[in-house]
Amino acid sequence: MTVRVVEGIIRLEGACRAEEAEPLTALLQAELRPVDLSACAALHAAVAQVLLAFAPELRGEPADAFLRERLAPALAGARNGAARATIGATSVIEEAGPLAGGRTGEGAQV
Repeated sequence: MTVRVVEGIIRLEGACRAEEAEPLTALLQAELRPVDLSACAALHAAVAQVLLAFAPELRGEPADAFLRERLAPALAGARNGAARATIGATSVIEEAGPLAGGRTGEGAQV
């Protein structure tokens, strides 16, 4: 298995295939733990989607250039977005106010 918990941290090791998405989801649902990518050599899109959805804290840097330069920043951005989404209880709609001209419903123009 390429998904293991070591000292409270989820480690992704080697080539993480599609079938690893389910155990990773179960681990993150049970407890949102940090995920260490330092031993990850390859990551299936299904596993990447789980990481994007849960936005756990990431640790380590993958050796693979694509994972390190493209995917890791996207995952970090998802985490930052998740953190911003939880700050404050005001929704985007409440912040935006009424539509331009005060009209609502069908035919309203922005």
